[in-house]
Amino acid sequence: MTTVQKLAVVLLAMAVSFGGAWQVQDWRMGKQLAEQAGLHKDDLAAITNAAAAQSRAEQNKRLATEQQLAISDQQHTKELSDAQRNQAQLRDRLATADVRLSVLLDATDPASGCNMPATPGAVGVVHATRRAQLDPAYAQRVIAITDAGDQGLIALRACQGYIKSISR
Repeated sequence: MTTVQKLAVVLLAMAVSFGGAWQVQDWRMGKQLAEQAGLHKDDLAAITNAAAAQSRAEQNKRLATEQQLAISDQQHTKELSDAQRNQAQLRDRLATADVRLSVLLDATDPASGCNMPATPGAVGVVHATRRAQLDPAYAQRVIAITDAGDQGLIALRACQGYIKSISR
């Protein structure tokens, strides 16, 4: 065998061994890559499950808040309608003279200039206090003012309840 042939055989042997080593390395790396892919798939499944659980929890909290707000809104609407109904009844009673609105007078104030008797009369039930009846038109205005105030307070309570429920 000549040197060239020997060199060719050595080169061929090296190429075969290099190819074999390459194949063995490919099998080993393929196995590692398959293991890593399996672990990656498991990690992705765990992350997906955790995200889905968190999403369900947030959705449940949102639904609970919406239900609480609906209940609060119903309560606010009921309070408001009750207050409006009571104010309307009071206005009607004032208009029909079924009820009279009066104010207490300061008996010790000499500047009041009101000569109302301090003792009850035959038609009154107020004992020993001086009172003055308001004109029905002024009484209606007072009732309208208190109605607006009641509505404002009810709306304020509703807003406070809304803020409390969404800040939890």
